[in-house]
Amino acid sequence: MTNRIAFVLGLLIIGAIAVDYSYFGTEHGLFLAKKMSELIEWLAFWR
Repeated sequence: MTNRIAFVLGLLIIGAIAVDYSYFGTEHGLFLAKKMSELIEWLAFWR
């Protein structure tokens, strides 16, 4: 992955988080962060 692709992907992720926050508030982001943490823990178990 080149630096340019990483930069564009980072901007897209930050933009998506900003749009979600502006339309729906912080509850959805917190829910997704908790679920992502559970997914990472589950994947680490199968490693």
